[in-house]
Amino acid sequence: MDSMFMYMLIVGISGIIVGGLLTSTILKKANERKRDLMLNDAMEKAEMIKKDKILQAKEKFLQLKAEHEKFVHEKNDELQKNENRQKQKESSLNQKIEELQKKQKEIGVIKQNLQTQMEIVNKKQTDLDHAQKIQIEKLEAISNLSAQEAKNQLIETLKEDAKNEALVHVKDIIDEAKMTANTEAKKIIIETIQRTATEHAIENTVSVFNIENDEIKGRIIGREGRNIRTLESLTGIEIIIDDSPDAIILSGFDPVRREIARLSLHKLVTDGRIHPARIEEVVAKTKKQIEQEIIETGKRVSIDLGIHNMHHELIRMIGKMKYRSSYGQNLLQHSIEVAKLSATMAAELGLNPKKAKRAGLLHDIGKVPDTEPELPHAILGMKTAEKFKEKPDICNAIGAHHDEIEMDNLISPIVQVCDAISGARPGARREVVEAYIERLKHLEELALSYPGVVKTFAIQAGRELRVIVGADKVTDSEANQISYDLSRKIQSEMTYPGQIKITVIRETRSINYAK
Repeated sequence: MDSMFMYMLIVGISGIIVGGLLTSTILKKANERKRDLMLNDAMEKAEMIKKDKILQAKEKFLQLKAEHEKFVHEKNDELQKNENRQKQKESSLNQKIEELQKKQKEIGVIKQNLQTQMEIVNKKQTDLDHAQKIQIEKLEAISNLSAQEAKNQLIETLKEDAKNEALVHVKDIIDEAKMTANTEAKKIIIETIQRTATEHAIENTVSVFNIENDEIKGRIIGREGRNIRTLESLTGIEIIIDDSPDAIILSGFDPVRREIARLSLHKLVTDGRIHPARIEEVVAKTKKQIEQEIIETGKRVSIDLGIHNMHHELIRMIGKMKYRSSYGQNLLQHSIEVAKLSATMAAELGLNPKKAKRAGLLHDIGKVPDTEPELPHAILGMKTAEKFKEKPDICNAIGAHHDEIEMDNLISPIVQVCDAISGARPGARREVVEAYIERLKHLEELALSYPGVVKTFAIQAGRELRVIVGADKVTDSEANQISYDLSRKIQSEMTYPGQIKITVIRETRSINYAK
């Protein structure tokens, strides 16, 4: 039984082994067949791809070949066209060369003809010169003058005639200029005045400070008057407290000091603390405030007038003009008006209006120095302008506007005239009309008191006196003496602003009648 089982087990195991081997062999064969099939497919696909690429390459080659042939064809056409144009140009050039050669031949013929004609002309000119020489010799023999002497006499005669004609022409021009100069000058001055509108403010020597009640007066005065004494000593202003209701009067000739005193009082009254220490503090702050306001005013005026590149010290002095007066006329307003008038007049005369405006604004700068040397304000202003690098013509206009120095440019008389216009306007300066008229009458009567004086005229608002004397009564030396004596007499007997120019005119007239 056991041997049978073993036999069957061995047979089973052998069958399994044989079956495994057969299965492995069959699978191996199947895999080899499948691999061969896949390899054949891959080779077929590779062959198809190869054929497609070869076909595409042939198509690309044919396309490039066609493009190349087209390009070569176009280049050949272009070369053919260029060759045709070149042939045309050569043909045209050959034709022009032929025409030029033909013209050269014609010019040669013309040149030969001209040479022949020139020989004929030269021969005729020689004959003419010979005939003229013979004629001149005959004329010299008849007139006893050489040709050069006759020519000189003719030139002198022509020069004399030309000189006479020129003198007549110059006289006509001068007469016409004299006839039109006065009218043109008046026209320019009137147009300048009409185009400049400036309000005039008369400066006072007092300021009024309004208060609410009389109790504040007592606080301002202080115990035994110490507050008011402190304020007066610090500001240099006289403070008048009288019976005027609700008002305190600040009196002083310096507008800057008056303004400092007024502002200080306003701050003290508003604050309510009024005692000497507080007064000193407020006055010191107010002085700084006024100084800053002066600088701001100078800058604002310069900007408004379009004046640039000015030294900061000059700008400060311009601002200080706001607190100065000239015969009651506010100095800053006067200077602004002179600047505008000068610019307008310079523009009318074709000059530089910016320079004229600058000179007009600075012309009275000598009236506001921090120190006051013994110099006329025009000279002091000129030296100040020179110190701060102003241009020479501006400095000359400042120094010459009252004739202290000689004028050397056309801006100077313009500034002088506009200064006179601004100061001579009615209402510009403090002067009662009756007193003004009386002063002018007295000025003319002084001149009429001299023997030989025929007429007198006070002009330019009393700044100039013209005295006409009889030529048959007064000699030239006596006219000079009258001018000198009259200037000394006016200086000693009259009070007047600025200076007065005395002009004595002695005129001789010779009159005859043609009948």
